[in-house]
Amino acid sequence: MGLIAAIAAIAAAAVVCVIALAFAEYAAVREYLDAAWGAAAVAATVAVMALILAFLVTRKARPKPVKGDDQNLTAKLIDLARERPLVALAAVGAAAAVVVRNPRVLTAVLAAAFAPRPAPPSKK
Repeated sequence: MGLIAAIAAIAAAAVVCVIALAFAEYAAVREYLDAAWGAAAVAATVAVMALILAFLVTRKARPKPVKGDDQNLTAKLIDLARERPLVALAAVGAAAAVVVRNPRVLTAVLAAAFAPRPAPPSKK
């Protein structure tokens, strides 16, 4: 419980620091430019900070390779989209039109999208 409280306190302190820095940056930029440019500078700084944080969090994330066939259906579709983006866009549009017009297909797609994932097999 103490570890959770410590993490929450650190996160709260980080939020307070970021907000204080945003106010300071706004005040500094407003001295030279108007209020709109001050707000834009703060927004740009926060966006850059978010990009850096996202890069640091996801840089080591690597998808697990699929066992078996190297050219599964997903890999083939991605290769097609890279080679011929207009054909891929037309295929997605046609599939969307079929799904939207046919209630049974739409129901099946929604059921598959929101179905719970099966539990992984247990190792005994």
